[in-house]
Amino acid sequence: MLETAHREIGATRPGHYGAGANGIVMQEAAIARAWNLQGDPARASIAADVLGCFGLALPLVPNTTQRAQALLGLWTGPRSWLLIESAVSGRPAALVDFDAKREALNRVGGALFDISASRVAFTIRGARATHVLASGCPLDFDSRVFPPGSCAQSVFGRVSALYYRHEKAPGFSVMVARSLAADVWHALCVAAASEGYDVAPPAAFDAG
Repeated sequence: MLETAHREIGATRPGHYGAGANGIVMQEAAIARAWNLQGDPARASIAADVLGCFGLALPLVPNTTQRAQALLGLWTGPRSWLLIESAVSGRPAALVDFDAKREALNRVGGALFDISASRVAFTIRGARATHVLASGCPLDFDSRVFPPGSCAQSVFGRVSALYYRHEKAPGFSVMVARSLAADVWHALCVAAASEGYDVAPPAAFDAG
């Protein structure tokens, strides 16, 4: 993401911005690896091979997720899932041996694509985080509608975005195309400025 030297709204330098503190914390969350998996979930062989390759049970209910140690699987369509590795120290790598796993899934009618470089993730935490997100997204982020572990594709402003509500630590991840990440970051900062927010140093994406 582009660095900004000035302490202005939209800057990436760690610190406090905007109005008085309201507990909103935002940061970039580096995605180590992200693979798109496609296949027909009605074929038992797909689910079995995914479990064998990744140790992950595919989330089959729309807008839900599944976790398996360092791996997060997000439902992104009836035949599509996003697999993201949590690059947290001490955990073994989850998305490895891409060619071998792609060939194994191809044999049962599936497909695998490495899209690690295509997205940037931002983490937003705090009691007013939902207000920031609602400023640019039509989704209902109330926990009764969008509970922990949920995901959904929508927009922030005019940019396509994938949202994930963390299961353990309260907060959200917003994933957008790398080419538009700087614009989305600025828009998030503008939305949070009236509340007041802190920018934390970049960290590894954590599915927790």
